[in-house]
Amino acid sequence: MVQNPPKTDGIIGKYEGDGSALIQVLLELQRENQWLSRDVLRMVSQRLGVPLIQVYHVATFYKAFNLVPRGRHVVVVCLGTACHVRGAPRLLDKVIENLKIKPGETSKDLRFSLDTVNCLGCCALGPMIVVDGNYHGKISSSQVEKILSSYT
Repeated sequence: MVQNPPKTDGIIGKYEGDGSALIQVLLELQRENQWLSRDVLRMVSQRLGVPLIQVYHVATFYKAFNLVPRGRHVVVVCLGTACHVRGAPRLLDKVIENLKIKPGETSKDLRFSLDTVNCLGCCALGPMIVVDGNYHGKISSSQVEKILSSYT
């Protein structure tokens, strides 16, 4: 049996029996734990009175939810056209080299997860990476290690 993180009970408890709060509960649990385990999804189903299949349907439909562990720090590299022509592929290679994970993966120590996107909407600042919601623009591959080391 996997132990649920301490705040899980409290988050679900605020909405006990209220199936209409499913998405809100999942969002709060995702924010707190960085992912949604099978045990947590079962607990949500039981305590909100929502069929488990419906909980899974919602958790797999929305991209905001992760069903596998995520790192404490999420690194996103933009590969959109503007970033691409300004060196984003080299930037991504440097991030991969530093973190030793590929896009879509999480480091074994659960410190970092790496994702790519097609556009962050900051084209004038490319190439661009985002770490934990902090935008770093006009960076070169030589700056990657310094940026990542500040998130230890």
